[in-house]
Amino acid sequence: MELEGRTILVTGAAGGIGSAIATACARHGGTVIAVDRVEMPHDPSLPAEVGARIITHLADISTAVGCSALLAEVLAGFEAADGLVNCAGVMRRGSLLDVDEDDWAASYSVNVDAVMRLCRGLLPSLIASGSGAVVNIASQWGLHAAGRHIAYNSSKAAVVSFSQSLARDYGGEGLRVNAICPGEILTPMVRQKLETSNIAEAVLAESIPLGRLGRPEEVAELTTFLLSDRSSFISGAAIEITGAQQVG
Repeated sequence: MELEGRTILVTGAAGGIGSAIATACARHGGTVIAVDRVEMPHDPSLPAEVGARIITHLADISTAVGCSALLAEVLAGFEAADGLVNCAGVMRRGSLLDVDEDDWAASYSVNVDAVMRLCRGLLPSLIASGSGAVVNIASQWGLHAAGRHIAYNSSKAAVVSFSQSLARDYGGEGLRVNAICPGEILTPMVRQKLETSNIAEAVLAESIPLGRLGRPEEVAELTTFLLSDRSSFISGAAIEITGAQQVG
């Protein structure tokens, strides 16, 4: 129960990794504001006392107006936010001549601009809590660019740099900020893609030295660790969780 008494906002909470993070934070005792454009999936195996700590909230954070509305409601309903996990993200595939202005704008509005807006809006509360921590979900591709994903790669690289900058600027006020850079994670979306393409998981895992894909729950446990006091001297880090896979 290392997050007991703490309020944590998690975006992208209806997705595979985001849902796992919201659930893990609640299991560890936190009160979770689970934000997404759609409802977080129901987990029938979740104990009632854990589910009661997850407060779902529908919001579109792709615009400044959407972020402002979310922040106003969160700050009005809770005395303080102790943690923020920016997990919401979009992927637009293609090289520079393949992606159009809308693809580029969508990548940055969610992957970068929303991260900045939510961090800026919650910063006073996070600092005032005395144990504030931010975890931004970036990507392995933000550190090592994959081919034909220029909008996604560059936006996730911006998340890494933003996280390190924020950590350095506000570490003196007790705020910790880290980025997690996952590799191939077996989310429901990836599982569906494998089934549609008739590709076995083992084939996708051939490039991973550990011989398998990661699980959303593994990213979630790393996230709860970075939110907790157990990681009190970890800040400004970009932590890969990739099974030792190398891109390219």
